[in-house]
Amino acid sequence: MAGKAKKKAPEKKGAAVSVESYKHKIVTFLRQNSKSTMPVAQLETKCRTKKNNRENFVTAFAELRDEGVITVRKGVKAALCSDLGLKVGEVTRLSRTFGFAVTDDGTEYFIPGKCMLGAMPGDRVLIADIASRTGEPEGEVEDILSFGSSALTGRIEKADGELYLVPDIAQRNHMIIVRDGSVPFAEGDKVLAEIVFRGRRHAEHKVKITSVFGSSELAASCAQAILNIHGAPGEFPAEALREAKKISEGGVQEFSLNNREDLRGLPIFTIDSAESKDLDDAVSVSRTDKGYLLGVHIADVSHYVKANSELDKEAMRRGTSIYYADQVIPMLPKELSNGICSLNPDEDRLTLTAFTELDSEGNILGYRFCKSVIRSRVKGVYSEINAILSGTADSSITEKYSSVADELPLMNELADVLIAKKQRRHAPELETTESKLIIGEDGICRDVQPRERGKSERIIEEFMLTANESAAKLAREKQVPFVYRIHETPPEEKTAALCEALTKAGIEYPHFQEFKPAHAAAILDNVRGSDKFEAVNMMVLRSMAKAKYSEEPLGHFGLVLEDYAHFTSPIRRYPDLAIHRIITDILAGYDKEWLNKRYSGFAVKAAETSTNAELRAVAIERECEDCYKAEYMKQHLGESFTAKISGVTEYGFYAELPNTVEGLVHIRTLPEGEYDYTEPVALTEKFSGVSYRLGDTVQVICAAVNVSDGTIDFNLDEEE
Repeated sequence: MAGKAKKKAPEKKGAAVSVESYKHKIVTFLRQNSKSTMPVAQLETKCRTKKNNRENFVTAFAELRDEGVITVRKGVKAALCSDLGLKVGEVTRLSRTFGFAVTDDGTEYFIPGKCMLGAMPGDRVLIADIASRTGEPEGEVEDILSFGSSALTGRIEKADGELYLVPDIAQRNHMIIVRDGSVPFAEGDKVLAEIVFRGRRHAEHKVKITSVFGSSELAASCAQAILNIHGAPGEFPAEALREAKKISEGGVQEFSLNNREDLRGLPIFTIDSAESKDLDDAVSVSRTDKGYLLGVHIADVSHYVKANSELDKEAMRRGTSIYYADQVIPMLPKELSNGICSLNPDEDRLTLTAFTELDSEGNILGYRFCKSVIRSRVKGVYSEINAILSGTADSSITEKYSSVADELPLMNELADVLIAKKQRRHAPELETTESKLIIGEDGICRDVQPRERGKSERIIEEFMLTANESAAKLAREKQVPFVYRIHETPPEEKTAALCEALTKAGIEYPHFQEFKPAHAAAILDNVRGSDKFEAVNMMVLRSMAKAKYSEEPLGHFGLVLEDYAHFTSPIRRYPDLAIHRIITDILAGYDKEWLNKRYSGFAVKAAETSTNAELRAVAIERECEDCYKAEYMKQHLGESFTAKISGVTEYGFYAELPNTVEGLVHIRTLPEGEYDYTEPVALTEKFSGVSYRLGDTVQVICAAVNVSDGTIDFNLDEEE
């Protein structure tokens, strides 16, 4: 009868109870139980398990345990994880004496090494809260729900006459190597291993060696291990290479110039580092009655790399080119990246152009995109153009740039206008120093230098930002699927931590209810030029959210822009290639409905895969750089250096040299005493009052180096 609930049909006598039914029963009985735990045997009886149906109960129980819904105490008592306050999370990283795990709700837990239960990165675990020493969430691993990857890298060391694996994570533990199934290895090798037995502590795990990369004392060998463990792409698939070769051999076809604007007569040229081979952006500037017309001409990679081709599938899988030391793992085969797509001088090249009209204050008056063909006048080099702008260029440099001599002052002028505009909208000027590794012919790092950033680098940065903003504006205006570059407002807990750190450091800051870019800019401006700037710059940087790709136009906090995308590097970034494809179809006249149907799912997938690929590339580049820096410092063991304290922890502080090399001064090497930790700014000896604070200058000695895991240990130079 309508409106009357139907009675649930009774289970037929002897009918099997399904796994899902058992899962429901188990949770219900545990929830109704007056105590927090119940013997498993009693729970089984309550569920009225029939002997011939016990298998489904066992399966249901196991699934609930794997899902982190229930747990077993002392091997015999079941309980709901929620009743015990347990949380499900994933181990994200391990250090020598501790680890971190992130729960499913996004909370990061610090886990002391003795509380890890042998868990490895990627493992799904149950976490119980324990008393925190810092106020931040701290926990212990109650149970391992599922194992992550069993692969890990490390070095072979000898102890008590036996060879062991010392992994790059949880480095203090010597893991037993099972000889059966292991490839040949020797003391000092950098290796890839696979865990074949899991213990309750890291030291109880057993491994077999699956690959040997070479000496762990060579950064090049360690880099190969890093690439392997992160799953960096290797050789291109044969079909993708065949496609690339065919495109390259075909050259720039005459018919490809049809329906393209011919810009070969304009003074267009590229500006890159001297070693760059994949030149994907060129620029031009002219003066107008209202201000300026900026042309940013980007390699039309989408003309060659068609949707769903083998090249396209491989490019999306790679997501980005990976640069480390003097090596590159390209997103596209060299026939494209260094060949037909590269905007080499004096060669016809197909491009997608963004023309942006700007007024005298740098405001965007309008923009226009078009398919084009260009012929770059010269391969510009940052250092050479910096010399021209500073008036220090010699005659050979002046002659090289004679065909674009009139454009350089105008470009410099426009860049100043755009920089002033950025300052007016209170974009925080965060400073990051990149490292330049000087690698010898033998592959060994011979020097580390801070990468210089002159005016020409700033010019190109401002021009690319403008083109990127114009591309995002176009997509928003047309209301079509797109891949945006977004940078969200910092999480409230991070801004609260920033304020607390600034207070402890004695640095004034503007009070706010909602953190805005202007507040970050004011904090930096208050200390710019002082000895505290580097420390505060790092504090603000760490408080920021991570930039990522999204199909939603959520804006860019750091740049203070509502519209932003990555448009300018389709040779080395997939999101740029993705939006080139969309813009091309906009220019071809396809309507909004068609574009939505074709690109909605594509934009979501491209954003997600590109973000993940970027995270992988950043991790690889950072870890490889650490190994090469350690290799360089090996040549300077025992030498004294002036450094600045770049980070403070409860176990010591990090000191950074002027060349960007960073090392740890461990608390056990400091003058004897009892030290209080004021997170995250200072270590202070209780009785003498001697303090080591973020931003302080210290004299250090390079005491130890480990190339294999990229770590450097400094000691204070007590003679200074």
